[in-house]
Amino acid sequence: MTLPSIVACGSCDLLHRLDRLPEGHTARCRRCGGVLRRRARNGIERTLALSLAAAVLFIVANSFPFLTIEILGRSEQTTLLTGVGDLWNAGKQEIAALVLLTTGLAPAAHIALLLWVVGPLHLGRTARYLPFAFRCLRHAQTWSMLEVFLIGILVAIVKLLGMASIVPGVALWSFALLIAVLAGAVAAFDPEEVWERLEARA
Repeated sequence: MTLPSIVACGSCDLLHRLDRLPEGHTARCRRCGGVLRRRARNGIERTLALSLAAAVLFIVANSFPFLTIEILGRSEQTTLLTGVGDLWNAGKQEIAALVLLTTGLAPAAHIALLLWVVGPLHLGRTARYLPFAFRCLRHAQTWSMLEVFLIGILVAIVKLLGMASIVPGVALWSFALLIAVLAGAVAAFDPEEVWERLEARA
């Protein structure tokens, strides 16, 4: 049996005693109508599927050419890691480290931690170090800035169009899809459902 929890409305601060919410339902504030909690259908399973897709797209985005730049008959292929290496060699080590963190390490950690939490739960097991994984997940999500990087790439492409021929690579399309898929995984992920399943199993 799951005990009701006390939830404060984010808009008017009215306290509510909230029972376990069925899948596909939304709990609203009695006073202002604000959303207290929204529980998606099959949230854990959807999060797992989208996280697995994000992992595949992340590998593709970092394994294949991002852009092919052709200038005066010469062509050069670039990847995410070569961009970081060029910044480092140009003496901009701080920017290179920031790009590596926000577009490489943090998204990889974000995807891995999502899989670490929901994967065992889907199989009827409990991930080890789950509280620590939850805390790290929050930090990884904060530092993951794929959207900002993609906007910067698009601005650079627009500026270079008059000077060179630019051919988008497989990695660029994978990177764009990765942003959408990872956003879907974050939207489907419900931390309260994770704890409710663990409590019900206990």
